[in-house]
Order: sequence, then structure tokens, then C-alpha cells
Amino acid sequence: MAVTLEQARTMIAATRAKGRAMGLKPLSVVVLDAGGHVLAFEREDGASPGRFAIAHGKAYGAVMLGMAGRAQMARAETQAYFMAAVNGVYGGQVVPVPGGVLLRNASGAIVGAMGVTGDTSDNDAEAAIAGAEAAGLAGEA
Repeated sequence: MAVTLEQARTMIAATRAKGRAMGLKPLSVVVLDAGGHVLAFEREDGASPGRFAIAHGKAYGAVMLGMAGRAQMARAETQAYFMAAVNGVYGGQVVPVPGGVLLRNASGAIVGAMGVTGDTSDNDAEAAIAGAEAAGLAGEA
């Protein structure tokens, strides 16, 4: 099962709603398919224009490595050379921090990733998990 456009839109809306409920700064949210291609993106009013690249980098790292943002950050802290090499392989597109959320189907298979940015990385991840759940997927932060 692949992430559908309808699910991507649901995830973005639910992530933004969770952000508003939490009182977060304006969020930017991107959903990628399992191949790392953009399905949908929204940047809330007031979010800085460079946020697409950050959201994309969080999601891209997650889906390409099969490793959520928190795990990437832990790996970067213990093996900085590895994450530097990975970022070189992927043309500097990986942002290894929370807010890059793996999306799994009911069988546990990775079907895509979501990247959220705008507030603290931990808050971004919390909002993203709510978005994934709203679309019937499991989010791994």
C-alpha cells in the first residue's frame, strides 16, 4: 500500500491542527512517498520561506535511511562521520533531527515519510505523529 494523496492531505491538515492546538509557531509540512518523492506540501502563513527545504530534509532522511529523525540525530551524535557521509551521498538533503517521521502501514512496512518544521524539533515530531495517526498510519519519530 502506498500513501495516497488523500492521506497526505489528511496528514497535513491534522498536523497543522495539532500545531494550532499546541500553540506552536507556523508549521511547514511535507509528505513523501516511499521513493522520496513529494506528494504534498503546505507552509502556514507566517512560516519562513526556507522551511520547505528543512521539512523535505527531515522527511527525505527518514525515508531514504529507513530511520526516523530521533534515530538519525542519535546516530549523528555518536557517529558524525557516518551522517556526514550520508549527507554527501544524498547531496546535502538530509536534516537528521526530530520532525522527520517514518510512515508505516498496518503491516509495519514503510510507505513514506513526513517532515515537519517550524517549532522545536520535538514539537514538530509530536504534531507529525498526530497527522500520521489521523490518516490511519503509524508514525515513527
